[in-house]
Amino acid sequence: MAISILRFDMRRPEFAKATRRELYEATLDMATWADEKGFDAVVLSEHHTTDDGYLPSPVALAGCIVGRTRRLRISIQALLLPLHDPLALAEDLAVLDLASGGRLAVTAGLGYRREEYAMFGADWDGRGRLMDECIGVLLKAWTGKPFEYRGRTVRVSPTPFSEPHPMLMVGGMGRNAARRAARFGLPFQPAVNEPSVLELYKSECERLGVANPLVIPPGSGEMIWVAEDPDGAWAELGPHLLHDAMTYAAWQPEGQRSAVHSDATSVEALRAEGKYLILTPEECIERDRAAAFSVFVHFPLCGGTHPDLGWRSLKLYADRVLPEIS
Repeated sequence: MAISILRFDMRRPEFAKATRRELYEATLDMATWADEKGFDAVVLSEHHTTDDGYLPSPVALAGCIVGRTRRLRISIQALLLPLHDPLALAEDLAVLDLASGGRLAVTAGLGYRREEYAMFGADWDGRGRLMDECIGVLLKAWTGKPFEYRGRTVRVSPTPFSEPHPMLMVGGMGRNAARRAARFGLPFQPAVNEPSVLELYKSECERLGVANPLVIPPGSGEMIWVAEDPDGAWAELGPHLLHDAMTYAAWQPEGQRSAVHSDATSVEALRAEGKYLILTPEECIERDRAAAFSVFVHFPLCGGTHPDLGWRSLKLYADRVLPEIS
């Protein structure tokens, strides 16, 4: 079984040849096309105050994609809850869930960049408390019943399409995240596969009587492009992929671990590392046949890649790979 995913984060470094408007237009066109071709999901992410315009409003872009698609699932990984007004967010996500017919999934993220908290005047040292508050407000708000919030009685309507609420997961890499997911009775999506953290989540769920605890396995961090000539594709795509890898690495504080972390500082090192993969159609098919379950995460506009290059990869995958792995 294979799952085909598109990922977008809307970065555009200064050396990119495509305009920002062209990248956004291509994102919506690619999502529409992927919906028709049988792809399974689109993944969006959130960051703020960046030099390259990283997507700051995944909820807004998710709404655009919902309006252009009929079956594709939309996942926000991750939504930085402490930076949002929880009541407004509860309304926005309920509307998205209704408009999409339940195709929305959200991973709640704490964030790891002080600059983002400073931008919104949010309390960095109290970010765990803010995260707990926001999750609690979302779960209460989506019941449609009145509840107390910061000294006043509030009520959110309409209620979501999904019951009891849209798919909400708790993301994170540490023990606090595992405890938080169990405390709220939510699925846990760890950033890395750390056995002791996964065991803590399961034991806390058992202690708290959480029915059907669910761990969403972390991804491998691999991102895929398809090309007849991988060497030629690396020459064109390499600078864009390296920008993505090095920017993430520069953001992550010491001790931060995630599947997408790269130590590469050159295109050659990035290629050797094996997280950004440019494969031939035959290599994609072989990869699927060698695994009981395979995931193909396509990042067609990575680092401001020109849409023409992204389309070339996606269409080759759809024409040559999808018929063999579906």
